[in-house]
Amino acid sequence: MSVLLVGISHRSAPVPVLEKVAVTDTDRPKLTDKMLASDKISEAMIVSTCNRVEIYAVVDAFHGALAAVSELLAEHSGLHVTELHKHAYVRYSEAAAEHLFSVASGLDSMVVGEQQILGQIRTAYAAADAQQAAGRTLHELAQQALRVGKRVHSETGIDAAGASVVSVALDKAAKFLGDGGLRGRTAAVIGAGAMGGLAVAHLTRAEVGSIVVANRTRDRAERLAETARAAGVDADVVGFDDLATALGRADVAVTCTGAVGTVVTLADAHRALAQPGRGERPLAICDLGLPRDVDPAVAGLPGAQVFDMESLQRDPSAGAAASDAEAARKIVAAELAEYLAAQRLAEVTPTVTALRQRAAEVVEAELMRLESRLPDLDDGQRGEVARTVRRVVDKLLHAPTVRIKQLASTPGGDQYAEALRELFELSPGSAEAVATPTKELTSLTDPTLAADLSAALDPAVTTELQASRKDGTA
Repeated sequence: MSVLLVGISHRSAPVPVLEKVAVTDTDRPKLTDKMLASDKISEAMIVSTCNRVEIYAVVDAFHGALAAVSELLAEHSGLHVTELHKHAYVRYSEAAAEHLFSVASGLDSMVVGEQQILGQIRTAYAAADAQQAAGRTLHELAQQALRVGKRVHSETGIDAAGASVVSVALDKAAKFLGDGGLRGRTAAVIGAGAMGGLAVAHLTRAEVGSIVVANRTRDRAERLAETARAAGVDADVVGFDDLATALGRADVAVTCTGAVGTVVTLADAHRALAQPGRGERPLAICDLGLPRDVDPAVAGLPGAQVFDMESLQRDPSAGAAASDAEAARKIVAAELAEYLAAQRLAEVTPTVTALRQRAAEVVEAELMRLESRLPDLDDGQRGEVARTVRRVVDKLLHAPTVRIKQLASTPGGDQYAEALRELFELSPGSAEAVATPTKELTSLTDPTLAADLSAALDPAVTTELQASRKDGTA
């Protein structure tokens, strides 16, 4: 069983495509159930953030599972599979683990080094675990990824070099507002989730004068407002039906609700900018939602400036210092090597156990045969013979079992275990082969990988593709 990753992120797709494939908290359980309904997938976890959707699945064969996941994403997003080809990336086996470790470290984030991704991976794993969709493989992978991310942030300066998406957006808003930046301004925070909490934290540090929190669930909005008050900033709460009023009071607004449709309409923005007493005061809106929370037409209103995910993708301040990023990559590489060695060892352990069990069975059978042929042996003689035979077998097995464990921790080590199983007939047949490269799988825009997906979707092509691969013609 290996891990298959199919993902779409800010690095591979434009915002309109990301909006279509976005997975909400409501969508996640349904999509997970559909994946587990496939006989090709035994575990599943969905990492969904404001700029990525990644599906991690434990599968027994590459092509069939890739087809199942791709068709599910196509159905969910409304995009044709061929359209997904252009923007999706695929990782398999070791490459999937390496990618998740890099993501957890903030190396693949829009703003390199941001720490919010750790919480999002933790949420994804907790959701999969609660749904009993995460077994041993995903449990070990997710837990290791979280440990790697924590180590990178504690041992490098990558989080200081980078910043969160919220920070970059608010920096742009402050420059737009001019003298004084955000200090003393009125801010509106629309959405009381994780991003809303980050926004309140950044706004209080920027010494805004007051904050208005809007959320569908008033209790969560009240808790967020209380956080602002505890930091010494005046804060109150409004419902979504009062969005125009809240925006009318605000100089800067941050919105990230996770809603499927538009939250801030063109009419809301019109009413906000036209409120009595507002005058020529501009309004900066940081739309961090995927799908967008703000109607794109709002960006065309005089006095309004919208900073959305698409514009943040192009911001040069999103990068971390090269030295910190390189240090993070070295940690990821070292942790990946250790993780893979442990996984290979875990895979070979059942083979070693089976070999010793087979040897014990042979010993017992031969001792019974000896007893039937030499019934006059006394208990002492019988015991000495048994101990001698067992010592001989143990000494013969010691070197190969120690060596097979050492070899298992090296790349390709599973081949030694497979040879051992074959030589000693420890399994009825060879393991099912997965006819695909592992480290070269990078993007569905790669012609070979696109062919793989086509083959997965068309069973008639699969045999031909695998045969050509073996001949070296693919």
